[in-house]
Amino acid sequence: MSRKTILVTGGAGFLGSHLCDRLIDMGEDVICVDNFFSGSKQNISHLIGHPRFELIRHDIVRPLFIEADQIYNLACPASPKAYQHNPIKTIKTSTVGMVNVLGIAKRCGARVLHTSTSEVYGDPEIHPQTEEYWGNVNPMGPRSCYDEGKRVAESLCINYHIAHKLQVRIVRIFNTYGPRMHPDDGRVVSNFIMQALHNRPLTLYGNGLQTRSFCYVDDLIEGLLRMMNQEQTIGPVNLGNPGEYSMKQLAEAVLEIVGATCGTTYEPLPQDDPRQRCPDITKARQLLGWQPVTDLHAGLTKTINYYRERMQKEES
Repeated sequence: MSRKTILVTGGAGFLGSHLCDRLIDMGEDVICVDNFFSGSKQNISHLIGHPRFELIRHDIVRPLFIEADQIYNLACPASPKAYQHNPIKTIKTSTVGMVNVLGIAKRCGARVLHTSTSEVYGDPEIHPQTEEYWGNVNPMGPRSCYDEGKRVAESLCINYHIAHKLQVRIVRIFNTYGPRMHPDDGRVVSNFIMQALHNRPLTLYGNGLQTRSFCYVDDLIEGLLRMMNQEQTIGPVNLGNPGEYSMKQLAEAVLEIVGATCGTTYEPLPQDDPRQRCPDITKARQLLGWQPVTDLHAGLTKTINYYRERMQKEES
């Protein structure tokens, strides 16, 4: 099989950098595009200079003229802290940026995999969430810049497929964690780990009983690759770990693995924070032969070790 040229937008981000690693390991040529708003050169520094890796600093809100066989569209900040920092920019990345990515694909006949999100389900009224559920989203709320932008991006993908026969794939990613998550990105796993490593009480919101599912990054990347390279569906397909944990249970697990005794503290629940979030991954199992294989304890251990090593390097 001939080597493919693969464009990864948001390739210096948490997920994007892991995807670039896998694609390079598979022998593909990788073009990483990132504006470094939430991505980091540190995430892909080990790839710079590799003969099959190219880095382009570019914002996909502006047109990009490039050739590729496949495009993984991961460009968009994913943590509330990052995407609420500049809501208009977030919306433009998922809309204008999506149009530009689809334009590249249309010009050169590339297949696009778009990474959507479980946030399209909002504060769900059904549980667990299937791909057929239309969601319960507040279009005027503080999270709308992200979830509504992603909903528009899905619609753009589908309509480019209908109008131009574009090859598209759509996945909806649920909470993912692992090495290279920015320690200050505001997501719950990184928050808890950094608080525990600094021996500060872990912050729970509301009563701490709201639930999430947590998928380790290696499992998620495997799902992306399988979705891109199958011919059965354009999606959307949920990718996440169906194991469901309350925030309180997650905090207890982090404290145990770190060996911290700092305990927890409680603050009011943020507006529109979902009470439950858990994927139904029946489609992923049936169509992709995919399901997560990393349990929470093992994944948290690897992630905590990463943050410990990072802190040691920064302190030395």
